[in-house]
Amino acid sequence: MTVQETIRNARKAFEEIKDYTQEQIDKLVYESAKIIYENAVPLAKLAVEETGLGKFEDKICKNTDTAAVFWDYLKDKKSVGIINEIPEQGIIEVAHPIGVIGAVTPATNPTVTPLGNFMHALKGKNALVITPAPRAEKTTTDTVNLIREALVKNGAPADLIQVIQDTTIDKSRELMESCDLVIATGGPGLTKAAYSSGTPAYGVGPGNPPVILDRGYDLQEAAKMTFVAVGSDNGILCDGDNLLLYPQETEKDFFAALKQEGILVYEEKADVEKFRAALFSDGKINSGLVGKDAHVIAKAAGFDIPADTKVVAVKIEGVGREDIMCREIMGPIVVLKSYDTFEEAVDMAVRNMEESGGIGHTAGLFTNDQEHIRYAGERIPVARLLVNQPTPDAWGPATNGLSPAVSEGCGTWGNNILAGNVDYIHMLNVSKIALPLDVKVPDAAEIFGK
Repeated sequence: MTVQETIRNARKAFEEIKDYTQEQIDKLVYESAKIIYENAVPLAKLAVEETGLGKFEDKICKNTDTAAVFWDYLKDKKSVGIINEIPEQGIIEVAHPIGVIGAVTPATNPTVTPLGNFMHALKGKNALVITPAPRAEKTTTDTVNLIREALVKNGAPADLIQVIQDTTIDKSRELMESCDLVIATGGPGLTKAAYSSGTPAYGVGPGNPPVILDRGYDLQEAAKMTFVAVGSDNGILCDGDNLLLYPQETEKDFFAALKQEGILVYEEKADVEKFRAALFSDGKINSGLVGKDAHVIAKAAGFDIPADTKVVAVKIEGVGREDIMCREIMGPIVVLKSYDTFEEAVDMAVRNMEESGGIGHTAGLFTNDQEHIRYAGERIPVARLLVNQPTPDAWGPATNGLSPAVSEGCGTWGNNILAGNVDYIHMLNVSKIALPLDVKVPDAAEIFGK
């Protein structure tokens, strides 16, 4: 089937549900999530087998948790017809569907990104067409086919969600040019292509989060959250820690805490150089090690470590351009750098993103100091500053107030239009009915003539 035929089928399906009620739409959103939850294990297995990226056990959790958290968030939201009334402002807000949304999805999340994008799109009565990463086409196709099955069982057109087969750059470009809205989850090249398509687009910039450990924070708690953030799905999460900054005087105790959590720490410059040489070649990441187990990466660097090791940490001497290890690694590796003052740590976090990538995306902070939270929040150019949480919680679990998302916008810092999580509301056109207000009109002479 051609891209244009797929688009036509999507528009037909979109028209078929134009009169659906909020209850009908919500039922379909729920059933779409449920069928992925029920098939979380085989989809996780297929994803790892097909892409060679990530961890089977972690992908199961991603499949189940995304389905549950998205539904819990969306279930009570109004997205059909009149969705809000503000009598004191004389405003009535009305939701209008966008139409056909085109989504470009990555190999790192071949199930949860299509699912999350579809739940948001369908919540607004839209159809979704996905162009998958070639490396993950089967997993994404199986995901989409399961959702189509759920739609049909509930009397809705299957073509509300479709996937482009035998995807190519040209097909992706054609989809982006032909749909009504683009959601592009991937690197800067993909984002640029989306914004150049002539179609309104939400692009998502690359990650590379720096995390600051503040003085006075519990070192063991910080180590536990670092283990979760860096080890999850073998570190392929765009919002997983990469650079961890810690107070110089805590080095011995903090490294001991990391080791207690099962993180192997390499401090000797010669050892770190071996990891640097294995991970980067000619200024580029070694793609063959992306998303691999820690022991596989260590083996490439010349070390034999236990196969059940989930995270490796390496101590470095400089940030940003001073060390290529500060770039996004996309593996279960965290780089460690000491600092003297909190202000210096914030400056290093900002410089690292400006020089090594990740600006606009996410940063983390372990602290008990409210003033430091505000200081960092005002200076670090990111859409999300995660405080006392693993940075992958930037996706919006129930434990924080961020909206659940599989696409995390990085604002103009990261060449994105949105500084925040792409939400169902971003897949709607919301019009305002404006009623006249019985108010005193500002008198220009009274205001400016004093």
